[in-house]
Amino acid sequence: MLAGFAGPRVCAALRGITGIELERVLVLVYAHPVRGSVTVHIAAPPHRVWELVSDVTRIGEFSPETFEAEWTGGATGPEVGARFRGHVKRNGIGPTYWTSCTVIACEPGSEFAFGVGPSGRPLNTWRYRLVAADDGTDVTESFELTGLRWLRLYWMVLGWARGRTNRDGMRTTLERMKAIAETQR
Repeated sequence: MLAGFAGPRVCAALRGITGIELERVLVLVYAHPVRGSVTVHIAAPPHRVWELVSDVTRIGEFSPETFEAEWTGGATGPEVGARFRGHVKRNGIGPTYWTSCTVIACEPGSEFAFGVGPSGRPLNTWRYRLVAADDGTDVTESFELTGLRWLRLYWMVLGWARGRTNRDGMRTTLERMKAIAETQR
């Protein structure tokens, strides 16, 4: 049933397991949060990097999937509770859709995070953490899916590919931010 959908390692590991045994295995394997992260060093101070990661209206310059975003509900900039929407072209090819987002962490020079989905019940959380290091800033972009059963099932079936896409996209986003931040001296 999973062949053709799940990654080869998942199919091999689950071969021969059925019914309640399979459900128990899935609960154990996917009980932990689904997440990923990428860290890039940027030779710029944290405040300069912060300006890039927290200005959602510039995301189209950096992200390979989210090509535009705008503040909504009267918000004009980053603060906890501010809402915005992002225009996404999934996998860079489609489908294309809008997502509703809410800022959940906003500490200038240190952290910017937002939840995607209903306010107070995000399906996915994206986060940027900034740490002063050597001649600049180590910036980590991360995502974490909410532990809903259907999201865990999605991740089991397609996560091997989506995880790679997310990591590649985060690296691309941070490298593009790095190019801007390091030239704005």
